[in-house]
Amino acid sequence: MNSDISRRIAKYLCTKSKLPASDYVINPYIGCTHRCKYCYAQFMGRFTDHKEPWGTYIEPKEYMSYRLPRDINDKTILIGSVTDAYNPAEKHFRLMPRILGSLSECEAHIEILTKSSLVLRDIDLIKKIPDISVGISLSNLNESDNRIIEPGASSAAERLDTLKQLHSEGIRTYLFISPYLPGITDMTEIYKNAQNHVDMVCVENLNLRGSYKSEFLRIIRDNHPELCDLYMQIYVDKSNYAERYWGKVEAEIDNLKRVSKVPVISYMYHQKIKKGAINCD
Repeated sequence: MNSDISRRIAKYLCTKSKLPASDYVINPYIGCTHRCKYCYAQFMGRFTDHKEPWGTYIEPKEYMSYRLPRDINDKTILIGSVTDAYNPAEKHFRLMPRILGSLSECEAHIEILTKSSLVLRDIDLIKKIPDISVGISLSNLNESDNRIIEPGASSAAERLDTLKQLHSEGIRTYLFISPYLPGITDMTEIYKNAQNHVDMVCVENLNLRGSYKSEFLRIIRDNHPELCDLYMQIYVDKSNYAERYWGKVEAEIDNLKRVSKVPVISYMYHQKIKKGAINCD
């Protein structure tokens, strides 16, 4: 890691969120080198003066203040909404220990969402936060697919083991089956592998739009030609097939709810969910 990488000055640790299940977010980096081909945060480059392809740049933030907003006792703070706080750069820059330390007496509900086993480094700091959950996102158990679709992230096996270790330490955990990849994601199988190590399961569909849509469709064409027609029907054709398809997935989620040992929350088409409409407690 190049120690000469510039740091982006940020006034405040927390910023207000428009996401349905969080009131504030903390994003310690600009950019992310997990290089997930489906990442919706690719649009952020327009606002941060980055012309480089998403996944090739990373800027650590330097906060002017770690002071938290007032009156956040009943609020939720999500760490990692447009970057993974435990992306590979965190091994070098180590921003998270100070951030977690600043939250050690915070009475808001804190959530960390990551694809990285590096979060295990900070278990002792995580345990000092009164109300915290750690979520691991995972869309697929097939490593050959994952190496193409999210090449910088921890393997599926590492992520499942991370959930196990966090849970064994008494830390509240959740599995985020996201994004649900049509024809690829086996929600039931992922759940079976994680069910004994999580307190909640969330599911979110794959959204394809903007510049990364054509790139992801090319990946499907090159690696899963048998799924080309399905993806064209869902993401390209002007018909109601997409609505019917995701309706079937919702039915699959309902079936999982009936057999699950823990709550199962649907975030399908989360951009249509109004803030406060879902309670993940």
